[in-house]
Amino acid sequence: MNIQINDFSQQSSGMPSREEAEAAFRTIIQWAGENPDRPGLIETPSRAARAFREYFAGYDQDPLAILDKTFDETGGYEEMVILGGIAFESHCEHHLAPIVGQGWVADVTNGRVVGLSKLARVVDAYAKRLQIQERMTSEIATAVQEVLQPQGVGVVIKAVHHCMSSRGVHKVGAEMVTSCMLGCFRDNAATRQEFLAMTKQ
Repeated sequence: MNIQINDFSQQSSGMPSREEAEAAFRTIIQWAGENPDRPGLIETPSRAARAFREYFAGYDQDPLAILDKTFDETGGYEEMVILGGIAFESHCEHHLAPIVGQGWVADVTNGRVVGLSKLARVVDAYAKRLQIQERMTSEIATAVQEVLQPQGVGVVIKAVHHCMSSRGVHKVGAEMVTSCMLGCFRDNAATRQEFLAMTKQ
């Protein structure tokens, strides 16, 4: 399965300029009822434009390339490897509101392993985009499966969505949990349960 990488460089021909982005933020400030020329807000459009580039830096990253460097020196280890508690911040594609949570990524190696920091970077590469949690969970699992070709991959994401805590139903603290199981994590109930048990806090 091929993953579509929609990065800023591919959209460069139609991408707004920095000045256009700042002008858009000025308009939003005015629409909110404020004066963008008052002292506390004069530099806000510029700051907001820089912040958005940071929030959505994942569009400039290729998750498959992040995973490309692997190691074969596993010493015969063929059991589950889990990287847990991977903190991330994302943004809801419906309201641009923050999604803040943690991820767990597990695989059962097939002879190739990747540096643990690379798994965390893959989570960030997908998180730093406009997202829905279900898609992000699937994208992470599919990327690991495609590049490493392990016996199986499991991904669990737990997150708080500010689009429902700071607006709308205002349910503060409600946590959404999603999972994607591929290979032996889907086919073997014991493997899946072992992984899920380790994600409970």
